[in-house]
Amino acid sequence: MDRDDFIINVYCIVCDQYKTVTNAHPLRQRGFAPALTDEEALTIDMCGEYLGFDRDEAIYDYFRSHYAHFFPQLRGRTSYVRQAANLWQVKTAIQQRLTVISGQADDPFQLIDTMPLPVCVYTRAKRDRCLKPYADFGYCAAKDMHYYGFKLGLRISRDGMITHFSLLPARPHDSQLVDDLLDGFQGVAIADKGFIDAFHQEALAKQRAIELITPLRKNMKSILPVRIRRLGQKWRKRIETVGSHLTERFHIDNTRAHDLWHFQNRLIRKILCHTVAVFINMQLGRSPLDLDGLVTA
Repeated sequence: MDRDDFIINVYCIVCDQYKTVTNAHPLRQRGFAPALTDEEALTIDMCGEYLGFDRDEAIYDYFRSHYAHFFPQLRGRTSYVRQAANLWQVKTAIQQRLTVISGQADDPFQLIDTMPLPVCVYTRAKRDRCLKPYADFGYCAAKDMHYYGFKLGLRISRDGMITHFSLLPARPHDSQLVDDLLDGFQGVAIADKGFIDAFHQEALAKQRAIELITPLRKNMKSILPVRIRRLGQKWRKRIETVGSHLTERFHIDNTRAHDLWHFQNRLIRKILCHTVAVFINMQLGRSPLDLDGLVTA
């Protein structure tokens, strides 16, 4: 589809889900309703992210210049940015709603991982005044990288849709964050070696009916059949693909903000945009993770 069709598709999805998550009740109890509707603001936000504009100013400038005929009420930049940021809870609710109606939230086999979220370059960490009470120093073994910021926890279905995400502290080891990543889940979870913890894995199986499968270290023996282990390795690549989407297309590891509220809003916007793109691919019968081929012109 072309860009016009993509924007229209996203707008239709947003309109349908907005009514559901707000129970058809207005979010504002007093004052005048904004000229730009919430559905329009959400559509601009998500489409701008997909098209590669990860800064609020860039999104506004692009749609003001090229799609004023679609959004005639898009006027002041400040009012648009404030309105879109205030809708972060609606964005979260829509993202979770899409995982449910697509059936991906109920996938009994899901994959978990974390990825680093630096909030500034490492050499400036000690001078940080924006996120200092929340951000911390961490280390990513996969990238052999020391950084200052947070971890993004992800859980995805086998088709590649993000079913759960959370902003996590950077310092703890991944194995200490399993409970948050598996919140509300029952089934088989597939993870990398960073989540190996035999005691905790046994407790998850007994207490929460969760089978946490991880690769083996050299001194470990597996009781799982070879076919299951190979299948897990195949599925494992999908969460790496999702991570690549978030870093290369949505630049999630370069999210910058002056406070935690705006940081979380921009993070949620990127996650929702990825979810919507996967959802549209599934509706069209395309490969769910083929984000590059979704919009052709």
